[in-house]
Amino acid sequence: MVQSLSRPRATGPGAYAWVIWTVGVAGYVLAITNRSSLSAVGVDAAARFDADAATLSLFAVVQLAVYGGMQIPIGVLLDRYGARPIMTVGMLLMAVGQLTMALSPSVGVAIIARMLLGAGDAAIFPGVLRLIATWFPAQRGPLMVQFTGIVGQAGQLVALIPLAALLHATSWTITFGSIAGLGVLFAILVFLLIRNHPADREEDVSVDTDTGAIRVVTSAVDTGVGIRAAWAHPGTRLAFWSHFATPFAGTAFVLLWGMPFLTAGEGLSTAGAASLMSLYVVVGMVLGPIIGELSRRIPHLRSRALVLPTVAVQAVAWLAVIAYPGPAPLWLLIALAVALATGGPASMIAFDHARTHNPSHRLSTATGVTNAGGFLAALVAILLIGLALDLQGAGTPTTYNLDAFRLAFLTQVPLWVLGSTFIVIERRRTRIRMGIDPPRPPRRPRRPRR
Repeated sequence: MVQSLSRPRATGPGAYAWVIWTVGVAGYVLAITNRSSLSAVGVDAAARFDADAATLSLFAVVQLAVYGGMQIPIGVLLDRYGARPIMTVGMLLMAVGQLTMALSPSVGVAIIARMLLGAGDAAIFPGVLRLIATWFPAQRGPLMVQFTGIVGQAGQLVALIPLAALLHATSWTITFGSIAGLGVLFAILVFLLIRNHPADREEDVSVDTDTGAIRVVTSAVDTGVGIRAAWAHPGTRLAFWSHFATPFAGTAFVLLWGMPFLTAGEGLSTAGAASLMSLYVVVGMVLGPIIGELSRRIPHLRSRALVLPTVAVQAVAWLAVIAYPGPAPLWLLIALAVALATGGPASMIAFDHARTHNPSHRLSTATGVTNAGGFLAALVAILLIGLALDLQGAGTPTTYNLDAFRLAFLTQVPLWVLGSTFIVIERRRTRIRMGIDPPRPPRRPRRPRR
């Protein structure tokens, strides 16, 4: 929540604000690299730990679960201590997690490493958002947040290409130890260069250059009452299901199962598979501003014109690959990568719903509820794919095969159906709540038979 204090002379961000943002966004790139560090080396991880598909899924599941569970505690800590110390600790936690991964002798220790990684990762993006709010004018906030997200996705490219190349040129310990070293380096940079707020302010503030108003950046911890109030609005539920249905297929693909499917299933080389995964990242970065602008222009048609078509495109592309007799041709795999890349940008529409349909005092709660939808669907999808492979006896790199992958990826279909159904339901309820559509007439009671 934001509190207006005064209206001094308008001012814009200084050069140091851009230095701080650059350090913060570079740290976010490293966080994304850490988060995606198993995406290109999943087969190597399975071989190193002698892990079946369900166990490999568990690496990603616990990491995402910790990341999601830490969002509210991280917000409280950011409010109390500011971005600088919390981001520093986050970087160190990721470094410890990757060092633990580098030296891990067993699956159990590796899972602990991924939990540390998720906890550290959880601090970085909210910390950068905090810095944007305190160092940049309010009207630049949406653009800076969008730009931060686009630049941050470059971390997936680092994980897909240089990281995999380093692993195959050296060893597991050297590769993950090197990432740990980068984490320590960025922790030092964050601590030395980032400041919570401008030197002439005693609190974290944002300055609106249009009005000159200084606003103190604060937020309150929402109670169960706030959560119930947010969920009670159909617009929040529409946001939840929109975020549930759109990004999970791409997340499951790029975070864990894409590389094994493309190499062990479709027979592509590691370089060819990495190129397709890179295409996924680049297309998502390109589509982000386009879908964002379309969402701004058609606020009342977002679900019908953008969200539901995105879900349909992903489902059709996957079903085409699954149904193709034998290994899919390259053009079809490219189409799949492009289709999956639409999910991430489309999922951002969910936060537009959350902002539109909730007052400022519970916006953080509505945003958290919305974000939970994407995490929940991704966790379920990753786990179901792994379990489906194990049940077919194809849960290890030596037993991976195309037919098993086809059946495993079919487990995504119920998630799409569930999400799309509730999007349609909650969209109707939201439009009625907004007065756009008339309410349904009450059902007439049936006459008793004589």
